Amino acid sequence: MMMTPEVSRWLAYWPSPFTYEMAIARIEAAREWARRGDALPFVVTDKPSGDVFGWVMICRDEENRRRGSLGYWLAEKHHGKGYMRELAPAALAAGFGLLDLDVIESAAQPENAASIAVMRACGMKPTGERMVYAPARERHELCHFYEVQRPRSLA
Repeated sequence: MMMTPEVSRWLAYWPSPFTYEMAIARIEAAREWARRGDALPFVVTDKPSGDVFGWVMICRDEENRRRGSLGYWLAEKHHGKGYMRELAPAALAAGFGLLDLDVIESAAQPENAASIAVMRACGMKPTGERMVYAPARERHELCHFYEVQRPRSLA
């Protein structure tokens, strides 16, 4: 229910509608990647109620296992409240610490000002742009890429 067209439009791998069966398959795949040490999947929850309202995952790069990528989304009614600015630095720290990554990148379409602001707030620096295939819309889309290096305190 959270994967509305407004949320999905910014995400390469999360189409709308997103069925219950698709959600179960996504969760099972993320759990397997985590068991193999290839990803850190997190659900975003409301502290008082425990209600789920988003997703964050750091995935190890298949070609360079010292690099990873950060992906995230929040349900529409939680946009603009600063949750991702609070959560993303913790997710990045977990990626560096638990996956032992040297670099974590993230990307967003140029029009996705909110995600670009989150990446910048986490200390990510722009590294360029490239076309990315978005299976959710079955097309290639221009994305701006950002990355952050492992903090020296964790090196």
